[in-house]
Amino acid sequence: MTKNPVAIVTGGGTGIGAATAAILRAQEWDVVVCGRRPDTLDKIAQSTGAIPVVADVASAGDVERLVETTLERLGAIDGLVLNAGIVRPGTVGELAADDWDAMVRTNLTGPFLLAKAAMPHLVAAGGSIVGIASASALRASAGIPGYNATKAALTMLMQSIAVDYGPSGVRANAVCPGWTRTEMADMEMDEYGTELGLEREQAYSLATSFVPSRRPARAAEVGNIVAWLLSEQASYVNASVIPVDGGMIAGDPGSLTLDSRVKMSGIQPDHVPARP
Repeated sequence: MTKNPVAIVTGGGTGIGAATAAILRAQEWDVVVCGRRPDTLDKIAQSTGAIPVVADVASAGDVERLVETTLERLGAIDGLVLNAGIVRPGTVGELAADDWDAMVRTNLTGPFLLAKAAMPHLVAAGGSIVGIASASALRASAGIPGYNATKAALTMLMQSIAVDYGPSGVRANAVCPGWTRTEMADMEMDEYGTELGLEREQAYSLATSFVPSRRPARAAEVGNIVAWLLSEQASYVNASVIPVDGGMIAGDPGSLTLDSRVKMSGIQPDHVPARP
């Protein structure tokens, strides 16, 4: 049996999940990374020493197998990082019902299934859960109601777990990243930039031009907050919903047209991509 604390990181092959796994390993956690793509998981496993498990969090059977494998290999579960998520664009009038169902299943039901399966072990360990939501959980982004709604629901799921299981020693919190440099965001910036004739870096710069920090986050900057929330240093932080967005949601959209940069450049707010 391991003496190190044990964490499961979903969506652990890329982006925030992979960065969090690397940080936890550096802090002497034993980590299981799961996802649907074995190639990306294997790369993280080779670079960090994490244990890869191919699993789809939307599948109850896969989740049960993930928990069983973790217990067989490491003997305990001290933390969950609920990072797996998908986005399907489309307004309510445009979004296909199958795409809505896919987002609900991955972004909300998956975290529920894993938290449920792991809960007895988290109670035994006095463990912690961190849900990776989004700034879109706090402010509605145009054209992605399914993503907005499921990420907002994830924050309430974390708070509900905290209320129900806090007396048993389990903590549950959510982080809400803004634009973060990940493989998915890179693809979105490439698509966005193509529409405007911009390179990727120019697209990132424009997308974050009204963020107080004036840049996207690095995945490790979000991962550091996640690792802190799992740690004893955050032992009295429970049911919190923490923006990690460079100050993005603090801004007043109604004041954008008064910004001198808009007046000088002719940039229109509609040209800025909605999803952080």
